Amino acid sequence: MPILQVEIVGKTPYGARLAGRIADAAAKVLKAPPGRVWVRLRYISRGNYAECGGPVPGEIKPVFVDLLKGSPTSSRKKKAEALAMAKAVAGACGRPAGNVHIFYEPPAAGRAAFGGDLLTRKG
Repeated sequence: MPILQVEIVGKTPYGARLAGRIADAAAKVLKAPPGRVWVRLRYISRGNYAECGGPVPGEIKPVFVDLLKGSPTSSRKKKAEALAMAKAVAGACGRPAGNVHIFYEPPAAGRAAFGGDLLTRKG
């Protein structure tokens, strides 16, 4: 049930089926079966992104990933998973892995309902 909310700053040459490419790449990292990883994709224009200190250099092409999983991940596993996920998402959207920023959301169990069914177990 992992859900990735992905926000890409600027244009990417991989617009067609990009959400599917990201979902497939993330599923490999998470070892998830088909249909179990969902991706919501949004684009942010460069004009709607800023960093303090002036204009953002053109080579900075951020990708923000909010990752929601059913249950918590240990810190040790999360470190390896975050690196693998950054590389996978970067490869899917043609950005450097160093520009992919992953934010782990609190576990969904007890907080999310699918079709009205509250998730109460690992998912």
